[in-house]
Amino acid sequence: MANGLIPQKIVSVYLRDSALKELKGQASDLPAQLLQPDPESSVERNPEPDTMESNGWEDPRSLGSTSTRGPGGAPGGGEPAVDGDRGAGSVEHCPLHLSSCHECLELENSTIESVRFASAENIPDLPYDYSGGLEGLDDDLRPERDERRVNVTGKAPNILLYVGSDSRDGLDRLQQVRSALADCVDTDCYTLYHLPLESALRDPWADNCLLLVIATAEPVPEDLCRRFTAYLSQGGKLLALAASFTLPGFRVTSKAPLRDTVQTLVFCKADGSPVRLSVLSSGCVYEEGPGEPLGPGKLRGHLDSEDGDRLLVQVPFGTHGGEAVLCQVHLELPPSSPAVQTQEDFNLLKSSNFKRYEVLMEILTTLGLSCDAKPAPALTPLYLLSATEEIRDPLMQWLGKHVDPEGVITSSKLSLKFISSYTSEIEITPSAIPVVTDMESFSSENFNFEIYQQNLQTRKLGKVILFAEVTPTTMSLLDGLMFEMPQEMGLIAIAVRQTQGKGRGKNAWLSPLGCALSTLLVCIPLRSPLGQRIPFVQHLMSLAVVEAVRTIPGYQDINLRVKWPNDIYYSDLMKLGGVLVNSTLMRETFYILIGCGFNVTNSNPTVCINDLITEYNKEHGAELQPLRADYLIARTATVLEKLIDTFQDQGPNGILPLYYKYWVHSAQQVRLGSAEGPKVWIVGLDDSGFLLVHQENGDVVTVHPDGNSFDMLRNLIVPKQR
Repeated sequence: MANGLIPQKIVSVYLRDSALKELKGQASDLPAQLLQPDPESSVERNPEPDTMESNGWEDPRSLGSTSTRGPGGAPGGGEPAVDGDRGAGSVEHCPLHLSSCHECLELENSTIESVRFASAENIPDLPYDYSGGLEGLDDDLRPERDERRVNVTGKAPNILLYVGSDSRDGLDRLQQVRSALADCVDTDCYTLYHLPLESALRDPWADNCLLLVIATAEPVPEDLCRRFTAYLSQGGKLLALAASFTLPGFRVTSKAPLRDTVQTLVFCKADGSPVRLSVLSSGCVYEEGPGEPLGPGKLRGHLDSEDGDRLLVQVPFGTHGGEAVLCQVHLELPPSSPAVQTQEDFNLLKSSNFKRYEVLMEILTTLGLSCDAKPAPALTPLYLLSATEEIRDPLMQWLGKHVDPEGVITSSKLSLKFISSYTSEIEITPSAIPVVTDMESFSSENFNFEIYQQNLQTRKLGKVILFAEVTPTTMSLLDGLMFEMPQEMGLIAIAVRQTQGKGRGKNAWLSPLGCALSTLLVCIPLRSPLGQRIPFVQHLMSLAVVEAVRTIPGYQDINLRVKWPNDIYYSDLMKLGGVLVNSTLMRETFYILIGCGFNVTNSNPTVCINDLITEYNKEHGAELQPLRADYLIARTATVLEKLIDTFQDQGPNGILPLYYKYWVHSAQQVRLGSAEGPKVWIVGLDDSGFLLVHQENGDVVTVHPDGNSFDMLRNLIVPKQR
């Protein structure tokens, strides 16, 4: 294969250590490297010339005034694949396991041709300081950096809130904690989620959690305590607010006279400076208990009284950087809380309210979070843009026939009022947004429409643009137009910022400046290869983003990959983008809204494409230019249209070799049902786009997600046969 031979069949094998030793003994005259996998090398089947990789964008359009073409000598080589999320023992490497989709073809009648295997590659560490490495770039292309803390853990930017049972009191506590934390943290970097009891016991939340907050005085079940401490031992961060949960070396002792009374807390910050404030006590204190804490933390707080009872302790935990802050004062409750009993108590707490936030932000910062909270940006009007002159007149004629006498098109989600020009007196709300139709008045510092036009090379997709600097969510903007507007007009909604971005299920999608945000309308006939396999749409979109970057000359080795079913990753380490698909079937056509967001210039909350480019330049002495969101959105739409055409002509067989080239799951081992479930190996996708796994008994079966919103590769289930 290294010399260009095309393999006719790839067979899954698993070599145990004993087999390796036996082979080594039989071939002692061969170089040792033939028997041991080389972490630097890779083995890959090259796609046939007529596959999508041959549509390689050999002549990309200019990226504004600066060419996107990299140095001609950019290193090429194979495309090593790596495994998926690194989790708590549930995802492992399987050395020398060759993932075979030819076998899947025989066993499952799938249309998959082949999956290649490659050994894990050495992934360079991303820099903690992104301030350097961009000298010499044009000002208009240099990505802007800020001084905020960067999430270098690789974990999803989720703060999980556990409040015990789903009682009325529990749900009230949830709102109180959520409100207090949302006032402290940078909402561009973190999303706050409720962690219900059942989910806390069952779902794989630990690998997707930057901070766990426990806010309940109810006893925490023993098996859940074990999960919480296991999370800490893996390097997790925990904040307990007036909770019964504790750790070795401390016990929670009740002091009834203190319950729901206002006390004076002396809080010691990490730099040793004290803060005195009035707080609402939980009625409990911390005393020495069984076990030995790892060591004292810098944060601490005690009552300003003769006893000096401890109300707040910082507890390092384990050997991987885990730490907890345990607190027996109600930092989450505002002075207006029903728990505050008298006007005098209200006045005391109100006078200390600023200090309450100061203490809470000090705790959160110590636990590794950014508290540079910023106000939500104001909504802006939409602009109706057309990518070509030929489509402008038909568009305006169609619009004139479909607006009401006031110039409004109304849908179930919002109303769009089409106007020739915008003035600040016109109100903008999440449910009523003005749309400016005069293209001559359009300008944006964050979206260069000329660059978008130059790089959009489609027949239909992305031709008519609804653009906003700030909008609630692009997923709603096309709602009133998608079923009526002629399909050849190709609607797309693009935004610089979203205030209510949507993710999978009930998840939110963070939308900071620098993220490429769009929702694209795609119409697919029901009676077509893709119309019969709609789950593949999300795979095609994820693949289009990766292909849009890696087919730019010089950028082919930027380590951007796809993770099943709808994520875009840096290697297998960090998520930097995702896809959300909503489909509606009307008569014989699927109307599909494909929402997509991926980080282009923003290092927060995880990592961005330009970070990968900067690191590549440092490592290889290259001079690749940073990329722009407008440029990549146009390229992604173009690649997606080509992928859809290929799928409609050849079915899954036409795109899967390219998909497997970029996915993170080759040789990946997962467990079914739970972290203790049976081991299986991922070998590809079935004919509907679901995962195929190879069981230890030799069977190849399709598996589905169990519905958890943390990691769709965890707790996979085998669907019941009908």
